Amino acid sequence: MNNDTPIVPRQYLSIFIMLVSCFALWGLLNNMTDNLVPAFQKIFRTSQSTAGFVQISFYGAYSVIAIFASLLIQKAGYRVGVLVGLCVYVLGALLYVPACIAQSFWTYIAGIFIVAGGCAVLETTCNPYVLALGDESTAVRRLNFAQMFNPVGSLAGILLAQQCILANLNPATVDERNELAKTAPEQLNAIVNHELFWVCVPYVGLCAVAACIGFFFFFSKRSSVDEVKHEKTDFKVIFSILVHSPKWYLGVIAQVFYVGVQIAAWTWMNVYCQKELGVTSEHAATYYLIALSTFIVCRWIATFCMKYIDPAKLMALFAICAIACSFGVMYLRTDVLFSIGGLSFSANIICLVLMSGFMSLMFPTIYGIALGGIDPRAHKIGAAGLIMAIVGGALLTPWMADIIGDANSVWCQLVPMFSGEWDTNLKLTQASLRASFIVPAICFAVVLLYAILFAKRRKG
Repeated sequence: MNNDTPIVPRQYLSIFIMLVSCFALWGLLNNMTDNLVPAFQKIFRTSQSTAGFVQISFYGAYSVIAIFASLLIQKAGYRVGVLVGLCVYVLGALLYVPACIAQSFWTYIAGIFIVAGGCAVLETTCNPYVLALGDESTAVRRLNFAQMFNPVGSLAGILLAQQCILANLNPATVDERNELAKTAPEQLNAIVNHELFWVCVPYVGLCAVAACIGFFFFFSKRSSVDEVKHEKTDFKVIFSILVHSPKWYLGVIAQVFYVGVQIAAWTWMNVYCQKELGVTSEHAATYYLIALSTFIVCRWIATFCMKYIDPAKLMALFAICAIACSFGVMYLRTDVLFSIGGLSFSANIICLVLMSGFMSLMFPTIYGIALGGIDPRAHKIGAAGLIMAIVGGALLTPWMADIIGDANSVWCQLVPMFSGEWDTNLKLTQASLRASFIVPAICFAVVLLYAILFAKRRKG
């Protein structure tokens, strides 16, 4: 790699900047939607499993829509893919308005599916679009740079959800709401209307951002990267290219495990802090914000280091450190080392936070390696497979949940030194909670193996 090769050529700079805004947009939407699960459970007085349809519809859209998005950009090009993704998002966000008026949970679920569908189209389009905007030698660095703004959007999404959605939830409990439904339905109706209005505000408001990005791509001049060769697409040839490209199909497997560990680890971080530190859920959420900030900083550092270090080798180093952190979370004790602003930090909590930092470069690096060097004809379909790997979140999070919720799990034998007493509030034991972090260790080991297999070898 020539260190003087620009990450983004000047002629593509404006396109790259607008694509970066798309990365931030879907990061914001992903994390804002996570907060709808507890919000809807309270607003609509549903069970936890019913409220879970928020996540099912969101990740289900990714697994279904990504392949159609790849066929779209195969025929119409990246520019059209971005425009369609933005339009689908706006359509889904606007569906929140009639859902609010009708106070319909299932209409919201339909809107969430469409919003996620728009995000899936954007992710399937924007990732290979960024890879194409310049020299192949800087493609992984370029994608890592663009992906740096995804967690920035995620952080904004958490804060926006806290200020707009969670801050406007009425303190009335589900039992109190059930009583109001019998004795004062008009009062309950007013409470729900107010809460659902503030659910709509951020989603509908972001339509203006989507419109601005859309206007840019609609009125901008078509670049050489946007040109579409109008020739018959031979899907047999494309699939033959992919199945004979170990970097790609092993990359899809690695991506399933990476996305799974990211979602699973972040899902149970709050519970881990509650159990080990004895803090409330709201207090534990601060550690998640610190972990996400660490994720952002480490991705910036990793992107800079890739100018001098092969991305696969750097990912291997990060994966080793992440495995070490996983075992630290499992085995290190909760003896407070220091406190900052009322937040206590022990060795295991520090490992829990640092784990997020070490996973920071994995998604874009796996993506870039998997598509790097293969026939460009297969890039768009190949991109769909890597985005569909997001389904890993739906596969591995329940695995951790099963270990956590089973006091007699065989995995608990890994941590016999910790308490097996059942916590009736959190529905777990200290041993089962700690043992569950063997799942991240296994996932990071898969990423490490992928990085070792495809790290560049020194010549001679």
